[in-house]
Amino acid sequence: MSTAKKKTGTKTLKGAKSGHDGRQLFSILEEGGHVAKGKDPKIPKDELIRLYRAMITTRIMEERALNLQRQGRIGFYVPCKGQEASHIGTAYALKDSDWVFPAYRQPGIMILRGAPMQQIVDEWYGNEGDICKGRQMPVHYSFRQIHFVSISSPIGTQMTQAVGAGMAAKYRKEDTVFMTYCGDGGTSENDFHCSLNFGGVYKAPVVFVVENNQWAISTPLETQTASETLASKAEAYGIPGVRVDGNDILAIYQVTKEAVDRARRGGGPTLIETLTYRVGPHSSSDDPSRYRDDAEVQSWMDKDPIERLKAYLKKKRWWSQEMEDEIRETARSEINAAIRNAEEKKPPSISSMFEDVYLEKTTQLVEQEDYLKSFGDNEANQIGEFPL
Repeated sequence: MSTAKKKTGTKTLKGAKSGHDGRQLFSILEEGGHVAKGKDPKIPKDELIRLYRAMITTRIMEERALNLQRQGRIGFYVPCKGQEASHIGTAYALKDSDWVFPAYRQPGIMILRGAPMQQIVDEWYGNEGDICKGRQMPVHYSFRQIHFVSISSPIGTQMTQAVGAGMAAKYRKEDTVFMTYCGDGGTSENDFHCSLNFGGVYKAPVVFVVENNQWAISTPLETQTASETLASKAEAYGIPGVRVDGNDILAIYQVTKEAVDRARRGGGPTLIETLTYRVGPHSSSDDPSRYRDDAEVQSWMDKDPIERLKAYLKKKRWWSQEMEDEIRETARSEINAAIRNAEEKKPPSISSMFEDVYLEKTTQLVEQEDYLKSFGDNEANQIGEFPL
């Protein structure tokens, strides 16, 4: 027994590389935009500004979306304020041909990968322009063109799906890596353990990202697990576990790039825990003031990932107020234009209810569609509409 344990531990340490492990927090960005000596990943200027733009655009988009929900113009929203670096930084380590199996708090990946803002906003409204045809909950996106798989409401299901897709790609000898996300609460789900175990045994080309934002709705981390860290859970499955400062986009990219490269060359999965914080509510239906202190929230706002990257850009003399103003104005203009267009669009057609299930409609579906249409367009549309 002792020999088997020693072998597993050795494999984990070899895979981790560069001194990263599941208990020590890896960080690069220090106060004032300084970087730890010898750790700067040296991301080119244009790429860093691209990341900065994606983070700011994500935050502005979310502020607007929450306002729309409060005004009753959309039904629901899930914000990610404070977590922008965590998911944008990890996704940046992928190739465009790699696939993302998200949870529901990674909207910046769509922006980073170039999803049209109009299609993002149309999904909030579930209108005729919505790719999902109004069949999904708001903010449960699906963008095949950017390799962004449909978001699922059940916690953790995307992780086993990512492993399955990864194994298919491995059998086909494709050069593809699959990245999947969950929160700290997701680590208590069966899917988390099944996916890590299966992925570890069969060396699936998958990177598991756990965004530890401290709260699973109102459940704090300390009542979620007795593990020392979430990354240390990787040891049980014989894969590397890395814990990284989730508000430090340079550190996030560095450890994720190592994990992606390892998966691509056949080394199997890595579990990355990004230590971050959900500054806003769990969703637009949540009131976080009922279960956490304002002082706790403020302490994490002082570690704002956008401000930390800005300080680094300033230190490199790559930031200017003109650039900042342009990024913010461009984002606001694009989002506001998309909202205006979305609100002018009609709901999905009644006929769309009967599409995309069978290659050819069954007799029963044809009868049901004809029956609904017999009420006339106005009555049929009223039957097909649902209140927010």
